[in-house]
Order: sequence, then C-alpha cells, then structure tokens
Amino acid sequence: MSSYPPRECGLATFSNDIVNSVKLVFGDSLPIEICALQKQENQFKYASEVHYTLTVSAIEEYRLLAERINSRDDIGMLCVEHEFGLFGGDYGNYLLSFLLAINKPIATVFHTVLPSPNEKLKKVVQAIIDLSNKIVVLTKKSQEILIQDYGCRESKLMVIPHGTHMVLLDQKENLKKEFNFSNKIVLSTFGLISENKNIERVLYALPDIIEIHPEVIYLVVGKTHPEIFKKDGEKYRENLIEITKKLHIENNVFFVNEFLELKQLLNYLILSDIYLFSSKDPNQAVSGTFAYAMSCGCAIISTPIPHAIEALNSGVGILLEGFHKPEEFQKAILELVENKQRRLEMGRNGYALTHETTWENIALKYGFLFAEVTESKEKLRFNFPPIKLDHIKEMTTDHGILQFSDFSQPDLTSGYTLDDNARALIDMVMYYNISSDPTALKLAAIYFNFIKGIQRQDGKFDNYKNFDLHLTQQNEQVNLEDSNGRALWSLGFTLCNQKDLPYEVVIEAQKVWDKAVVHVNEVTSPRAIAYTLKGLYYYYQIYPKEEIKNNIIQLADKLLNHYHINSDEDWCWYEDYMTYANNVLPEAMLFSFMATGDLKYKKIALITFDFLLSHYFMKGEFSVISNRGWFVKGRKKNTYGEQPIEVATTIITLHLFYEVTKNVKYRNQLNLAFSWFLGNNHLNQIIYNPVNGASYDGLEDRNVNINQGAESTLCFFKAQLIMNNYKNQDNYRYLDTAITFAI
Repeated sequence: MSSYPPRECGLATFSNDIVNSVKLVFGDSLPIEICALQKQENQFKYASEVHYTLTVSAIEEYRLLAERINSRDDIGMLCVEHEFGLFGGDYGNYLLSFLLAINKPIATVFHTVLPSPNEKLKKVVQAIIDLSNKIVVLTKKSQEILIQDYGCRESKLMVIPHGTHMVLLDQKENLKKEFNFSNKIVLSTFGLISENKNIERVLYALPDIIEIHPEVIYLVVGKTHPEIFKKDGEKYRENLIEITKKLHIENNVFFVNEFLELKQLLNYLILSDIYLFSSKDPNQAVSGTFAYAMSCGCAIISTPIPHAIEALNSGVGILLEGFHKPEEFQKAILELVENKQRRLEMGRNGYALTHETTWENIALKYGFLFAEVTESKEKLRFNFPPIKLDHIKEMTTDHGILQFSDFSQPDLTSGYTLDDNARALIDMVMYYNISSDPTALKLAAIYFNFIKGIQRQDGKFDNYKNFDLHLTQQNEQVNLEDSNGRALWSLGFTLCNQKDLPYEVVIEAQKVWDKAVVHVNEVTSPRAIAYTLKGLYYYYQIYPKEEIKNNIIQLADKLLNHYHINSDEDWCWYEDYMTYANNVLPEAMLFSFMATGDLKYKKIALITFDFLLSHYFMKGEFSVISNRGWFVKGRKKNTYGEQPIEVATTIITLHLFYEVTKNVKYRNQLNLAFSWFLGNNHLNQIIYNPVNGASYDGLEDRNVNINQGAESTLCFFKAQLIMNNYKNQDNYRYLDTAITFAI
C-alpha cells in the first residue's frame, strides 16, 4: 500500500523499486500486488501490478478496501509504506480504520518519524505500531525515536536502509563527454523541487567559487513537486533563476526541469563530482536522493539531517553544522573543488559503503521479512541470475585476461597469469558448447594464445606476465606446479571438446599438450596432481591411449598415498590442513575412478568429499574455508574471509558427484552452495554484480569485498554454466534449515 508510478513522488519511486527488485531476486515465489494511494478517483492509469486503488480523502473507502482484501485467501500480508501526508485525516489517522478492519498480518514502513510528538500525533503512531506485526524504519535514528518517544518494543522493529541502484563507477569521464561537460567540475542536486530543498543557500555560496574556478558548474535536476506546482506553479524555480542572474552565475547553473527516467537520472549522478544536499528540514529522516548520490560515487556535502548524520564520515563527505549558512557550503565546496584526490576518494568510499544497500540486497531483506511474517520461508526461491560476459570481456585485452580489478575497472598493473587464462579458456569452451556464441570462440583463442606464449622451451609453463607481456620475478619466487597443472587441465578440456573448435586451435593445443605432458610424473603437490589428473582424464576421453591411462594411475596413486599418510580416524584428508580449492582433490580422485574403473579411487573420493562437505555444510548453513587462516588438523576452523573460488569449486565437484552417484544429497547441497552467491550467506548480501555479470572477490565478516578480479568472476561464471543445467527445475527452494536470517 503506497503511492505508485506514474504518480511523481519519492515514495512512489521507492515502492516501485521494492517491487522490481523483489521480483528480480525472488521471481514468482514472492508475488506482490499494489494498492495505489491517490488523492482523487481514477487519478492515474497504473501498470498491471496495481490491483487496488484507494482515494485517501474518502474515509469510507478504507473499510471497504479492507473487506475486499480480507476476502482473498491468497494474500498473505500487507506492507504499508507510511508518510503522514499520504493518508487522510489528522496525522493520516484515516489509515487506522483500515488497519482495524484488516485481518491479515501487517508490516508498516515508517519513512518519517517525528521526535517529541504532541499527544494526538503520539496516539496515532502508537495505534499504527500496535496494529502492525512488524515495524520497519530506514535509519537507526528513527528506530531510537520510536523506542524512546513512542514506546515501541525493540523486538518489533527492524532497520532496512533506503535502497540504491547498482552502477559501474568507471563511466564518469565518458558521461561528462557525452553531456558536453568535459573538463568541468560538476556539482549537482536532484529531486522534486520545493522550498524545503533550500537550493538558494547553495546559489549564494557559488559566486566566489566560480570566480576562482570558472570550470565549476551546478546542475539542479528535477521537476517542481506536483503539489507545490498545483499551489504556486513555478514560483520557487523562477525565484532561483532570478537569484542566478542577480549573482551573475547563470552561465554556470543549469536547471534540468524534468522527472527523469532512472537511467537518465543515474547518468547525471555518475557524471557529478560533488553532490549537494541542502534540505532545511531537521526532521527529514531519510533521503533517497542522498543515498543514490553516494551509490553513484559522488563526494557528498550535506546539511545535518538524521540520514546524513548516520551515513557521512570524513571519508565519504562533509557534514555541515547548520541548515542556513551559505558560507558553510562555500567553504566545503571550495575544499573539495581544490582537492581532486580527496573528492575522488570520498566518492569511491561512498560507492563501496553503499553496496550493502543496493536494491538487490534490500530486496533480500524485505523478502526474508515477508517470509518471516507470513511463516512461508519454505516457499521462497531465488531467481537464476542471467549469464553475462560483460566483465570478462572488459577484463580481456588482445593478449589475455587481466588478473585483478579495482572495483569493476581492470587493473592494468596486475598483469596476466596462466592460472586465470587457463580458467578462462575452460569457461569459454564450456560456454561455446552451450551457446554457440562466436564471442566465446574469439575469447577462447586469446586465452589459448596466452597459454601457448607462456610455455617454456622444455614444455613447462611460467605463470606471471606484466601488462607489457614481460615475465615477472614472481615466476622465480613461487611454486609453479599448480599453475602447470591448471594449464594441462585447460588443454585436456579443450582437446576433449574439440569438435566445434577451429581446426588451427586444436592443432596448436595438441602441440602445447605434447610438450607439457612429458612432465606429468614429476608433479608432487596434491593440488598440482589433481589439476593434472583432470587434464589427463579429459584427454583420455578423446584419445584413450594406454600411456595416458598409466599416467592417471601413477598420479592417482600418488594422491592416494598423500591420503594414507595424512588421514586418521578423525581426519579423512590428503593433507594435514585445508587451504584453497580443496574440492579439486576428491574430484580428481573420482575422475581417476571414471577413467580406470578402479573402485579404490571411488571409495576414497567419496570418503574425502563427504569429510570436506561435513565442514562446509553445518546445521543447514554453508560456509567454506576462510582465507584468513587455513583449516589445520586438530584446530578449530576459521570463519569469514570466504572466497568465490572455494564456493565455485564446491559447486563444480558436487555436480560431478551427483552426476556419477545420483545421490540426491549432493543435488541439495549443490543448490544451497550456489545460493551463497545469491544472498544466502551470513550477511544476506549478493556476491555478484548484476550489472556486468562479475563476482565480487570475497565475503568478510561485515562487508563484501566488491573488487571483481578474474579468478572470482571466472569461478562464478563456471558455476552459473553448471547451474544452468538445473535452473528450470525446482532448484533454489529454501529448506527450513537453509535460511539464515541476518536482518
């Protein structure tokens, strides 16, 4: 129940974003219908999701609406988006007649919470609280006021911040050029315009700044508020324009008098260097415009509304002391105009901080809330995210895929690794088999050429090249066995899937394989053995030579020997610790059984994989080995610091074990493991970027590492390709034991 587009107001946009994001994350498992609030009957033509309308000034309609909803057995609950001016009566007390008549569970979202209420206001708010099963607020300050001034029980309250839209941070200069703002320092304010915006205070601060820095421009983006326009027309805007003329800054101030589509709005924010929030209302609990600006990488200068007090620190912006002092704005603006590095850092820090509040993450919180209120969590399912090549292509040059990224921006200084290009080659061959996308072939050729180019004369491989394609000292400082094993795995997989690949790639891959395979029996480390075994298995499928089978037996026995040396009654593992990509060890052992038919390999594969899974799936939750400290035999497993490579290799191995054994346990664990990427983790945050298809680099105790390196993205991409086999089945249903409510 809320105002809703095409009505032009912030709450309508907010509610539309909630609906869209919940549908994106949970699909049809969490259907939402809208009751649109309007001031007069048939005021707007709504989209199909609007099933009811309520004329808020007609008190008799509230009870009739409740009766209509009560007659619906398929409606589980109501979520009321509350603003005092939204409903009829004193302090919107007409809403109470609806709440008293409805017999469904109710969650009420208070967008404004007024401190120090008078008696009438207090009674209205307390009645709403009493008639609601759950109360949601958008800031901790609002939570505090409801507890202290209205007597709301803390157990009934939940803080869910205002959502923000996911954007890519590296588009600023391109957008400036597109909008003809190149070489400008762009200040901006956006939202529905009214006197409460206090924009004149910013205008009075600008003349001295523009005199020193004529490259400074100020964008005032947004239409006049519809209710203000009905009453006063464009009086306020015209007054602002007159002020710019009087101050002789009209050539540096631009009014964008439009209610913009989301993409246009985000573009204006991304190209902005500094966002100015000038509201003069000290009781404005939250601002969507403020949140959006932070999420688009703007440095922020703001008056001290509660939202800004909570969100701003010296790392993301400047919090002003008062509401009516142009000199404060002037000082703060000048400080950031003249310190490019500081404002860039503020923008980056704000962008990173708001990852938690992207609409996908907010949808998770509302979805879990709705499931809790309706006691229907077993029906909640995740949508399968679309497979996207965008970030992989962005990370790929003509020579290979780069190693790291800074947020979503490829880090050229990180150079290239054999590890990542081997993973990328496998991914593209897999993807081409599924999609027949010619882009996959083009990328696969690039990755193969990198592998070919980093092979030594003796057939072994180096791992590291810098951006200029020179070998780096890292090749002399690290053990390259694992990297060489991954290279053989990628070559074997490519040759196994050669049917639809270009002839010249197959011929060259065979040459590289022939030079490298002579060294397979020199491998000693367990993971290098495992990667090599995978390559040999795939090669054996297309060329079943006795020599290859013997290689598999010799290496499998080596791995088996590692198991016998390190295992005991309470530790069924190949080493006396677990580190990264642990799943590849039992996976390679099962591949050895599949190639040779020797049951001893299958037996140890099952024992060791089940032992590993017993440490990953506990009490219905999924948590992998932490990179903060490996899991050492006889010690307690570390928590947090989880990385996509470990989750993805778990998915890869679960898929293989399910395909071979048909044990439904592996299938269920497969679904639960993949849901880690989708938000079923201890932070209830997505671990992938829905804009570009990348994976984030890690899940920490309190935040997600939102850099998007090659390893993480390629591992997620492969996991998606595997889960693509299951996506049309009832796959992502939460079992009761699989939900972690961390909201």
